[in-house]
Amino acid sequence: MRAGLRFLKGHGTENDFVLLPDLDGQLDLSPELVRRVCDRRAGLGADGVLRVVPSRLAPEAARDADEAPFFMDYRNADGSAAEMCGNGIRVYARYLVAAGLCPPGHLRLATRGGIKEVDLEDGPGPVSVDMGPAAVGDPVDIDGVAATFVDMGNPHAVVPVGSVSALGQLRPARTDLNVEYVEDLGPTAIAMRVHERGVGETRSCGTGACAAVVATSLRIGAPRDTAFDVAVPGGKLVVTWRADGHVVLCGPAVLLAEGVLDASWLGA
Repeated sequence: MRAGLRFLKGHGTENDFVLLPDLDGQLDLSPELVRRVCDRRAGLGADGVLRVVPSRLAPEAARDADEAPFFMDYRNADGSAAEMCGNGIRVYARYLVAAGLCPPGHLRLATRGGIKEVDLEDGPGPVSVDMGPAAVGDPVDIDGVAATFVDMGNPHAVVPVGSVSALGQLRPARTDLNVEYVEDLGPTAIAMRVHERGVGETRSCGTGACAAVVATSLRIGAPRDTAFDVAVPGGKLVVTWRADGHVVLCGPAVLLAEGVLDASWLGA
């Protein structure tokens, strides 16, 4: 392990991440290191880790290097690798622009869930991401309720409820899926709480918001290209399921701190 390790901290609607720049592709990002970094008492605390690495230096993304120069290596707080993170990719893109690694405007970024198209300007404004097409599967059982299965590059089960605030602690029996609980607030507005695979309940989930809008649109018969406001505990996202089947996610992305992890802590 290198002496010291530079990090940044950011969040998207309070779904928070530690970013680890690894521009030479030498960081050994072990599950143990991810768990230690994400520990909210003995580490920095986060829902996940975003390793910033050039695609050409990442075996999973080397084939995409000509189209997408950077690979978002996302790990859940338990150390497991995840295919995609909608809030995380906005924070990731914000860092690339703020650090001068990519110009503002239109970015193509590699993920385990494929290449994603991101649009942002330099500064604090919202970030928009084309999350790709949604794939709706057969219903799945979530604690006795038939939930809508939606694949957004990672798997989701969407459960309609009367009130998200009345649910108490979220403890679905299925822990291999991201589970969204969704309350209707109006014809184009929903509230959502989410239990994320490998993390637990989080303040927000970008891919979960996309899945929730797809499931809600099917349930209420909303036309395509309808923009939904999605209220999450950490703020608000806007999601549109387009006529071409792609889902667009728009929301804030904040970088709030940077520093260096102490070498003695890393080696402990």
